Amino acid sequence: MSATSQKNRASRRVLAAAAGLATVGALVAAMPAGADDRGADRHASGRTVDVQLLSFNDLHGNLEPPAGSAGSVTEKQADGTTKAVPAGGVEYLATSLRTAREGHPYSVTAAGGDMVGASPLLSGLFHDEPTIEALNGLDLDVSAVGNHEFDEGATELGRLQNGGCHPAEGCYEPGKTFEGADFPYLAANVTNEKTGKPILKPYTVWKKNGVKIGFIGVTLEGTPNIVTANGVKGLKFHDEIETVNKYAKELDRQGVRSIVALIHEGGAPASTAYNYDCDSPGAGDGISGPIVDIAKGITPKVDALVTGHTHQAYVCTVPDPAGKPRMVTSASSFGKIYTDTTLTYDRRTKDIVRTSVKSVTSTNHVVHRDQAKATDMTALIARWNTLAAPISNRPQGFISADINGRGSTAPEKPLGNLIADAQLEGLAPADKGGAQIAFMNPGGIRSDLVHAASGSEGDGVVTYGEAFTVQPFTNMMNVVDLTGAQLITALQQQVSGSNAASPKILQISRGLTYTLDMTKAGADRVVADSVKLNGAAIDPAASYRVAMNEFLAGGGDGFAALGQGTDKLVGASDLDLFNAYLAAHSTAAAPLAPPATDRITVIK
Repeated sequence: MSATSQKNRASRRVLAAAAGLATVGALVAAMPAGADDRGADRHASGRTVDVQLLSFNDLHGNLEPPAGSAGSVTEKQADGTTKAVPAGGVEYLATSLRTAREGHPYSVTAAGGDMVGASPLLSGLFHDEPTIEALNGLDLDVSAVGNHEFDEGATELGRLQNGGCHPAEGCYEPGKTFEGADFPYLAANVTNEKTGKPILKPYTVWKKNGVKIGFIGVTLEGTPNIVTANGVKGLKFHDEIETVNKYAKELDRQGVRSIVALIHEGGAPASTAYNYDCDSPGAGDGISGPIVDIAKGITPKVDALVTGHTHQAYVCTVPDPAGKPRMVTSASSFGKIYTDTTLTYDRRTKDIVRTSVKSVTSTNHVVHRDQAKATDMTALIARWNTLAAPISNRPQGFISADINGRGSTAPEKPLGNLIADAQLEGLAPADKGGAQIAFMNPGGIRSDLVHAASGSEGDGVVTYGEAFTVQPFTNMMNVVDLTGAQLITALQQQVSGSNAASPKILQISRGLTYTLDMTKAGADRVVADSVKLNGAAIDPAASYRVAMNEFLAGGGDGFAALGQGTDKLVGASDLDLFNAYLAAHSTAAAPLAPPATDRITVIK
């Protein structure tokens, strides 16, 4: 590492103690020029200067191009039709960002959280050290934390920031110590329960030639509802609007008038096409979801919002509380899209000009795979793949066709059924828990099972690495007693309460059937008397043994009823059960076919 790089690393390092998680009030400092000093300053004498903001979100450790339908984006064509465009992979993302920066002396790169967590084996096997290394190579300047940054707890998040070898597994490469992130992770709305102080920097300031832009980073307040209890132990998550407004006022007092909020919360555009005009017919009319109210509540001091979490691509204008147009952007997921935003900075007022939308413009760009690969990223992937190969390449089973999970938009997904069946079979024996039913949360299915070979294993072979990519959390399975009434309530919670606006449809094991009537509202969408097990109506007063991962058993994803289980037995991990099922039910001569999706009858 060069002396300059060492200096940049030292000045960017965020002090985050693992247990104490110290206050950061005194740590808020300007980010170094470093990678921002690209090209000559051709605008130093003008009153305004265009600052390029490049952003992306929800990478989730996808260093290699995502497989199957998860590895494409939807593009609207001139004739109104759509087509799927292959996209993603850090070799191409690096090239895209580096090309985009050319000719832009004022360029800063930011991320909206979930850079790590729920990662494919290449990164997840090494606790996402490869992804942090790749982000350093991408010249990422700043990132908000997302909910997945907390998957392994605050202590591990502190290690990803500050470096050091894994406390249990040590260093992965002889003679090399993991150095941590060159960029600051921002967690303005996450505090230590005991001290009340932020666990990481709440904000940072990017500077160049007198131009100053503040970045405030927050994750969604509901993070504890979607992360295991151990991941958020000892932490408190605060309201996004109140937090951003608080620190925007603090930055303003320091003379920083140009502010960007990095918010790991998002919305749903009316179209899945990345190039959909979300401002047609009116500003912000084409987007819904939590980010809309958040955007409307954040102080006008903030000039742009980079968002994430929903894995959607959008560029929208949502009026701020003063009625002025303000950009709200998101760049899909897995490194398939990046957003290029132009911020017109006024040197006299030190603020971003927002008299019209034209002063702040954004465009989402596809990370195409027909461009040159960044050779440093190719080398990084090859290095970590060599370490992962002995585990990653082991065959686990065989499939006859793609089995869609993450790529399926249907309530009932073929891969969801397969996973639930694997959990039921593994935990049905009396000494394993006596399970009669298994539930799988849809958000825990991170990929598809793809028939085409990912390496040299051959088509139809499911490797350990591919199975890990589908279920990367390695959650331990629980089997609990639930009453029939609690079962029906859990199914109703899929489409009511916190899940009313964005239903989370549990994937269910064979034998369980019911009707989902989407013409109704809230809990009424689940037709209670249609819920049956092996053809017999669920008895509200009876007790049933139900298998689920520890996240659901803790009431995660808004399923409070599932958290009421009793007589818990802890079984094998979800991944172990999945691999065991593949091995037991498939051979090269008789591969496993995609299961039918006939357990949930949907009325639209």
